[in-house]
Amino acid sequence: MTEDGIQTLRLELHVEDCGQVHLLEHDLGETPNTGQEVAYVEVRSGIADIWISTQWGRIPFTVTVADRDPGADLDGYDDVVEIGYSSASGRVVMAGWALDWSDDDARHLPPLPAGPGDYRLRYHVRGIDAERCAVDDHYLQIWPSPPSAPVVRKATSRAYEYFKDPKAYVDAGEEARRRSDL
Repeated sequence: MTEDGIQTLRLELHVEDCGQVHLLEHDLGETPNTGQEVAYVEVRSGIADIWISTQWGRIPFTVTVADRDPGADLDGYDDVVEIGYSSASGRVVMAGWALDWSDDDARHLPPLPAGPGDYRLRYHVRGIDAERCAVDDHYLQIWPSPPSAPVVRKATSRAYEYFKDPKAYVDAGEEARRRSDL
């Protein structure tokens, strides 16, 4: 789907293990990103790792590349997070986690509208507690934006609680099990 300044693509990404997909610089070059994360997304030099709701398979994934903030869909998703991303080339690809990298498995996105520079990533996810992976359950938006801190726009899933603080989530579960054994 294409609207003036906004392009939306539906991709299918092959994930072999680890329940992740990646946004990568087209040439796999490094970018000036400093390490930062918010729940399901971790950004580091040249890459954004994005956690999905299942470990492996053919993953339907929707991506919007826009010249402006396309607006969050807070009603249609369980969790919505945002994070900054810097692109050295203005050209990025999406790929599923794979043991052997294959350029054939990478999906080229439209050129980023402002070329090299700073962007905002907004990741929407639903069905993650059920490990569901249907069309539009994973939705990434990308648009030019000055650098800013990561933000959680919406968080309603149990999975979010785990990704927010895995150790605290596991410790709380162990405490609950211990209490139920008493």
